[in-house]
Amino acid sequence: MIRYLVEYIRNDLKEKIIFLSGPRQVGKTTLSKQLISSHLYLNYDSTADRKTIKSEEWTRDVRLIIFNELHKMKNWKSWIKGIYDTEGIPPNLLVTGSARLETYKKGGDSLAGRFFSYRLHPLTVKEISTYLNESPKVALDHLIKLGGFPEPYLKNDEAYAKRWRRTHIDTIIREDLLDLEKVRDIKSIEILIDLLRSRVGSNISYSSLANDLQVSINTVKHWLQILENLYIIFPVRPYHRNIARSILKESKYFFYDTGAVEGDIGAKLENTVACALLRELHFVEDTTGSRVALHYLRDKEKREVDFLLLIDKKPVKIIEVKVSDDNFSSALFHFHKFLDSAEPLQIVYNLKNKKSSGAARMIPVHEFLTDPYPTGAQTKTNIE
Repeated sequence: MIRYLVEYIRNDLKEKIIFLSGPRQVGKTTLSKQLISSHLYLNYDSTADRKTIKSEEWTRDVRLIIFNELHKMKNWKSWIKGIYDTEGIPPNLLVTGSARLETYKKGGDSLAGRFFSYRLHPLTVKEISTYLNESPKVALDHLIKLGGFPEPYLKNDEAYAKRWRRTHIDTIIREDLLDLEKVRDIKSIEILIDLLRSRVGSNISYSSLANDLQVSINTVKHWLQILENLYIIFPVRPYHRNIARSILKESKYFFYDTGAVEGDIGAKLENTVACALLRELHFVEDTTGSRVALHYLRDKEKREVDFLLLIDKKPVKIIEVKVSDDNFSSALFHFHKFLDSAEPLQIVYNLKNKKSSGAARMIPVHEFLTDPYPTGAQTKTNIE
């Protein structure tokens, strides 16, 4: 299938190096090879390709060179900068990786002005209904059951998805993690992942996790950051105008693979929505340069709303997710009084009738996820 980023990356390749990151097996290689038919694919994990990369002896008779996992090479930033500066474009240059390339772009030789970054996400209701022609409700149910990674989703077999998932996590932990971090206690990180599976949508206490794992709080924070960098989990932090205070408060963690979530339909549904919202926000940031953020809302009285979307620091949507509830959440109206520029939405999995009350709307989850920003093109900064 053609992925949603193809045309945007193809256009930017004419002038810049492209960095394409995302979870392992999310479809980066497939997408890369769809961009230009005349291409050469070099994988740094392959011994033969690694020798070709280091000696720079690849053919120049192609329009696109794809370097996979190049960030594992020492001084890769200065190396790719040298290729770009001496040879120019074409051939076009694309660097892909299953770890956060932005982590490895910091420091050292400057790549400023030479690249654009994109993040490829797992499948969402919007992408499935657009490119695979499935109904939004069927797509949502399949995502909850199978997760959004292309291979298990397209196979449409729950047992196969479970077997795939076990190999997927094991490969990340045993290969990618050890390539990028000097971590001795692999077993404890595996236990941490299992603990997070059953706590999706809940406020995560670092001290509680540290106690469960018998390690320090700083170690837990470091391990969580590693799992973020490897695209296993992502945080949703509480919103506060004082960013420093926001970071200190308890975060919630979600999985890029919804199929990995343990718990009831509520946790899996919230994770599916979180993945879709993060995908949309990253798309806006990667294609427009706008700053985006995904938060949740909670006050001292423990009133809480699941998600708040910000574009260039401006609140644009407040979203409450429910499995089945015909009544609006009172917290939705409470927070809207203080964030009146944001559209308040309650999205419900089992909803008999749509409703509205003042500025707030209640609609089915699958309908919302078909087009999270229905009033305009996503590539505009103001996407309310």
